[in-house]
This record gives sequence, C-alpha cells and structure tokens, in this order.
Amino acid sequence: MSKTALLILSEGAEEMEAVISADVLRRAGMKVTIAGLQDSNPIKCSRDVVIVPDLKVMFVKSLLQSQEKNGRLIAAICAAPIALKSHSIGTGKQITSHPCKQADLSTGEYKYIETRVAIDENLITSRGPGTAFEFALAIVKHFFGKEKATSLVGPMLVNAEIE
Repeated sequence: MSKTALLILSEGAEEMEAVISADVLRRAGMKVTIAGLQDSNPIKCSRDVVIVPDLKVMFVKSLLQSQEKNGRLIAAICAAPIALKSHSIGTGKQITSHPCKQADLSTGEYKYIETRVAIDENLITSRGPGTAFEFALAIVKHFFGKEKATSLVGPMLVNAEIE
C-alpha cells in the first residue's frame, strides 16, 4: 500500500512551504492530495502564486483528531501550528513554528522549542520557508526511513543533514 499525504492549504499560504513539501513527498513516492480549506477554488498564496487544489476538505478538527487518535503523523509548518492549538492537537508535545507565533504557542499547552524542525512522536513542526526542505525530508524519513530521505538530498542539491 502506498503512503498518502493530505496537504491542506488556506488563502495566504506560503507557496514555498506548500510546493516544496508536495514536491519532496512526491519524489519519495507518496501520493499527495492538495486540499483547499475554504473550497476547491484556486488558492492565492502569500506571494500571489495560485495553487489549484485537488479537492475541498471539511471538518478539519475531526480529521486532525482522528489522525492523532490513531497515531498517524500530523505535520505543520510556519503559522500552521496555530491550527493545531485551536483544535487541541498534540498538547504536551514539543513544537516549533514561525517566530511570530511563538508567544501564541508558549502558553503551556506545548513544549515550545526554537529549532528548525521539531519531531515529537507523530508530530512534526517547522519554522517557515527556509526550513521547508528539512520539514519535508523529516516527513519522508518518518514514513520511509533515513536512507530514503538521504537519497533525495543529492539530486535536489539541498544542503540538509538527515538526523
């Protein structure tokens, strides 16, 4: 059975984070579905790049709760960890985010750490556009192992160490 990922985007999403994540996961062999949060219309990203989602996703809270309950991976980058907080996902775990969201996530529900990628069991979070490759490679490592993640680094000319 092939691995699948659902990439949920909202208006104003950071295009580098979305495209890099989808691309790296697809290079690893994952089936990536891009979903619009509001609807399935094209999504205008933060720098005016437009991404056409494959479908619309509803019931984000129940989807995230199901993922967490079943021990499945949940990953969020940049400001997206705020959505995890609003749905009480991953409480008590280590988390990181874009620095502008640190105060919102340092209120006791999480163990906030200032690192490029935070991995705590089935929760992976990251800081922002400059950490998107490391974030995506951490997801690849989670599903396929270090060897697979490392094999993607060279062809993409990425300067990233897989821990």
